[in-house]
Amino acid sequence: MNTYASPPGRRLVRRAKGTVIAVVVVTAAMLTTTASAGSPPRVTGAVPLTQVVPQPAEVHTTTGVAFDLDSDDAVYTTAGSKDAGEAATFLTGLLRKPTGYALPVRKLAAGAKPSGIVLALGGDNTVTKPEGYQLEVTSKAVTIRADERAGLFNGVETLRQLLPVKVDRQQRTAGPWRIQGGVISDAPRYGYRGAMIDVARHHLPPSDVKGYIDAIARYKINYLHLHLIDDQGWRIEIKSWPELAKIGGSTGTGGMLGGYYTQEQYKDLVAYAWARGVTVIPEIEGPSHMHSALASYAKLTCDGKPLEPYTDWVNSPDGKLCLDNPTTFEFLDEVIGEIAALTPGPYIHIGGDEAHERPQAEMDAYIEKVAKLVEKHGKKVFGWQEAAGSLDPSKSMTEFWAAGINDDQMLAAAKGGGKFVMAPASNAYLDMKYNEALPEYPVGNSWAGTSTVEDSYDWKPETQLAGLPESSITGVEAPLWTETVFGINQLENLAFPRLLSIAEIGWAKASAHNWDNFKVRLAAQGPRLREARVNYYLAPDVPWPLGS
Repeated sequence: MNTYASPPGRRLVRRAKGTVIAVVVVTAAMLTTTASAGSPPRVTGAVPLTQVVPQPAEVHTTTGVAFDLDSDDAVYTTAGSKDAGEAATFLTGLLRKPTGYALPVRKLAAGAKPSGIVLALGGDNTVTKPEGYQLEVTSKAVTIRADERAGLFNGVETLRQLLPVKVDRQQRTAGPWRIQGGVISDAPRYGYRGAMIDVARHHLPPSDVKGYIDAIARYKINYLHLHLIDDQGWRIEIKSWPELAKIGGSTGTGGMLGGYYTQEQYKDLVAYAWARGVTVIPEIEGPSHMHSALASYAKLTCDGKPLEPYTDWVNSPDGKLCLDNPTTFEFLDEVIGEIAALTPGPYIHIGGDEAHERPQAEMDAYIEKVAKLVEKHGKKVFGWQEAAGSLDPSKSMTEFWAAGINDDQMLAAAKGGGKFVMAPASNAYLDMKYNEALPEYPVGNSWAGTSTVEDSYDWKPETQLAGLPESSITGVEAPLWTETVFGINQLENLAFPRLLSIAEIGWAKASAHNWDNFKVRLAAQGPRLREARVNYYLAPDVPWPLGS
C-alpha cells in the first residue's frame, strides 16, 4: 500500500496539460540558468535539469510543469526491441524498491502517447549522434528517445539523477517522485569513457566489483577495464592452465587479499555490467608483470625452475615472460582464447607497459604475435602506450598515461590512424593521494604527484601530448591501482568523487569545462552517493551540502 497521501486534485493536475510559464534554454557552455522575471527556475520539490553530472549538451527547462510518478504508472517500450526491454528492466529495477510501485513493462503501440515512462528506440528522435538521447518531461509522461541501446541507458541514468535523492534508498520510501518538466538533448564528447580497477595486486570479491559497476554506471562510464593479471596475482580461472588460479591467485601484495574469479563468476560480472550499460575489457598483461604466471608453471620460465609467489609492493624483477620459449605463446594463445570466449565486448587489453629493459625488436615481435592471437580469437587489441610502436595503429587502440616515455612512437601511431584513450597519471590515476596526508599511510600513491578533486578535473585530453591530433583521441579513462589499496572502502574513497571529474571530461563538451560550475553540480551528488552507500571523500574544495 502506498504510504504517501496525494493532495486533493493531484492526479487531475498531473494528467492535464501543464501550463507553460517559461522555457529556459541552457547549453553546455552556459554556467547558470535564469527564468523570466518573477517566475521560479523550476517546480518546487524537483531537481533542476541543470544539476546532472556529467553535464548534458543542451537543457530546456519548462517552468511550472512537472511529472509525478504514481503507483498506477507503467513503463512502455518499443515493441519487439530487446534493447529497449533491457533498458526497461534496468530502470524498473532502480525504481520498484524505493517507490514500492509495480511499474509493469508494456509494449508501446504505434502512434500511442501513454501516460507514464516511455523508452522509445528509433523513430522520432532529434539526437542522432552515437549514444545520444532525448529526454522529454511533460505533466503526462517522461519519454526517452534514442537510436541505439547505449542512448537509452544514458537517458535512464539522467532520469535517475532527476528523481529525488531518496530514489537510491534500498527500502520503500514515501513520495512524491517528482521530475522537473523540460527537454534534455544529449550526446557524449567521446565514445570511450572508462574506469580501470586493478584486481591483480589485491583481489576484490565479485560483490565489490558489482558495487563499483553500479557506481560508475550512474555517471555514464561505459567501459570497465579489469586489470586481471600482474606480478602479485592471477585473478581468473583458466581451465587449460588450472595452476594459474590455484597458485598465482593464492596471494596478493603484502601477502594479503588473494583470490580469483571462476569463469562463471567472471561471466556473471560481464553480464551484470552489460545490464547497466557497461562493457568489460579484460587485461592480460605482458611481456612483463607476469611473475604470477611464472610462479604457477615452471615450464614458462627460461630455465625451467619455478618461482616463488611474489608479494612485494614494487614490480617483480623476475616477472618477465621468456620469449624464446615456444611454450610461452602456446600458453598465451590458450589464455586469450578462453578469456575471449567469456567476453562479448570487442576489446582485449594486452598490457605492454613498463617493459623498458627489452630491446625494441623484442617488443615488436612479442606485441605482433600477441596481437595476432587476439585477432585470431575475434577481438580488437588495446594496449598501454609502450605498445604503440609495435601495434598496427589501424587495428588497435592505445592508452596514454604519461608524456616523455615514447612520444615519437605515439605520434607516429596517430599519424597512421591510431586511436588513443587518455589517462594521464597526474590527473586521472585515482590511486594518487588527495594530498600528502590523505589518505593516511599506507593507503594511496604519490609517485605521479597528489591530486585534489579540482586537479582531477583541471586537464584537457587534447593537450596531454604535444602534437597529438585531437581527432586521434577516442576517450578517457580513470585507472585505480591497488598495491596500496586494501578493500572496497579504501578504493571507493580514492575513486569518489574524482571519478566524476573524468566522467565529466569524457562526456561534456569542451566548451562547458568550468570548475566553478562543475563543483556545484558535483556537490549535489554527495547525498546520492551517500544513499547508494558509496564511500566518497568529503573533499574541502567541493561545496558539499549540509549533511553530506
